[in-house]
Amino acid sequence: MQLNYEGIRDRAAWEAAGIALPAYDPEVLAEKTKADPRWVHFGIGNIFRIFVGGIADHLIAEGQLDRGITCVETFDFDVVDRIYVPYDNLALAVTLHSDGRTDRRVLGSLAEAIGARSADSAAWKRMKEIFTAPGLQMVSFTITEKGYALRGASGDYLGYVKADLERGPEAVTGAMGIVTAMLYARWQAGRFPLALVSMDNVSQNGRKLRESVLETARVWTENGLVEPGFLEYVSEETTVSFPWTMIDKITPRPGEAVSRALTEDGVEDMEILVTSRHTWIAPFVNAEGPQYLVVEDSFPNGRPPLEKAGVYMTSRDTVNRSERMKVTVCLNPIHTALCTYDCLLGYTLFADGMGDPDLRELACQVGYGEGLPVVEDPGILSPKAFLDELMAERFPNPYLGDTSARIAVDISQMVGIRFGENIRAYVAREGSAARLTAIPLAIAGWMRYLLAVDDEGKPFDLSPDPMLPQLRRQLSGVEFGRAESLTDQLRPILSNANLFGLNLYEAGIGEKIETMVREELAGPHAVRRTLRKYLQSKQ
Repeated sequence: MQLNYEGIRDRAAWEAAGIALPAYDPEVLAEKTKADPRWVHFGIGNIFRIFVGGIADHLIAEGQLDRGITCVETFDFDVVDRIYVPYDNLALAVTLHSDGRTDRRVLGSLAEAIGARSADSAAWKRMKEIFTAPGLQMVSFTITEKGYALRGASGDYLGYVKADLERGPEAVTGAMGIVTAMLYARWQAGRFPLALVSMDNVSQNGRKLRESVLETARVWTENGLVEPGFLEYVSEETTVSFPWTMIDKITPRPGEAVSRALTEDGVEDMEILVTSRHTWIAPFVNAEGPQYLVVEDSFPNGRPPLEKAGVYMTSRDTVNRSERMKVTVCLNPIHTALCTYDCLLGYTLFADGMGDPDLRELACQVGYGEGLPVVEDPGILSPKAFLDELMAERFPNPYLGDTSARIAVDISQMVGIRFGENIRAYVAREGSAARLTAIPLAIAGWMRYLLAVDDEGKPFDLSPDPMLPQLRRQLSGVEFGRAESLTDQLRPILSNANLFGLNLYEAGIGEKIETMVREELAGPHAVRRTLRKYLQSKQ
């Protein structure tokens, strides 16, 4: 069985293998979508295909939507060339339940895939055709937190961003430059309305997307690269809106066990690929069953009936509280807190680390002990129930195969949101965050992890992170087994407000973190001893 338009015509074979097929003709859908696009998505990796693509698939199957999604990639073009095009843009979605069951379904909602390169005249022309279509309603994004960044930790423009700002809309390479260039084409074509919807795990993601687009448009305007009226167009949210969202679905790298099972059941070419940009991807996507998407209902050109596929359509305030509940309290801080300790203590899978009593206690104290007291109840979702589901079902799910190394990717881009928000909340409420223990312990674990030596003294590989070279340089001279080697190396890191959102010394926890790291450096098993010391003190 081949995953393409021709291959899925043999419905009996797929159904005999326990794989559901689209209840519509994906080929016909694709042609209709190309002729009159309504929904574009940037960042077409794993979570997009199974979650966002799954939402569209459900709406199409139910007759609520008659077009698919136009899929745009701005970073890893191998994804288009090796995962979309050879499979006619079909995706095989595999849901991994905590009891070992799997649900398998082919999604036909991904109608067109484009590698957005301004240097590729055909792709650039097609992008403009799509963005100047009056009926286009929404552009959604899963480009990760760093995709919205214009500046580095120093506050200066990133190199490619600086080039995009200087060259203008016809020679851009970054995601924010590309989307702003497409908005400029839309403005020129008729000032048509549009919603730009970030679906990334970023606090106030719509605001961050809007700020990056507006700054790009402003600099281009100041440099005479676009007409002045364009900035007014993108500034008016009744015309170009930037809804805030909260998204949640744990989607690990494609699993070898899933690949083998599909191959054994007769599906061809189910190998896992690692692209030149280090993206782990396959023709299939595996993920957990639970999923949440909360979206601010602000769509000036109309929208699909997303609520009919389980999406919460609500106000900005409710989205903000839902997002804060998830990103700063219940899920992401626990992921970030445990993944580095997993690497230090020898765990590969996050679920295995959750079986460690010390790490489970750290998770409980980060979430229940220090997170829930400062989180607002969003009303549509209970923070306590959400955290209970994570601790009882989602985090311990061994079938996800989610690795701590994957979760540890780009931590420097996340700590300001995942820990900084709660630290600020305690400073605002009590004047200091000095009462916190679990969150400082989590940050100490990250600092200790950066040495790339585990609790036994054995080296391990660090996950990719854009700040690794800088952070490693700042830790120069710090050595495993020599606690005294840590003097003032942490101060530039812990005082970096661009990193954490505030100066951790001014927040009252900088020295505490230094002490914890010093104790974790003492020698073999010092990380374990330090964890137990501080966790037991809070029980």
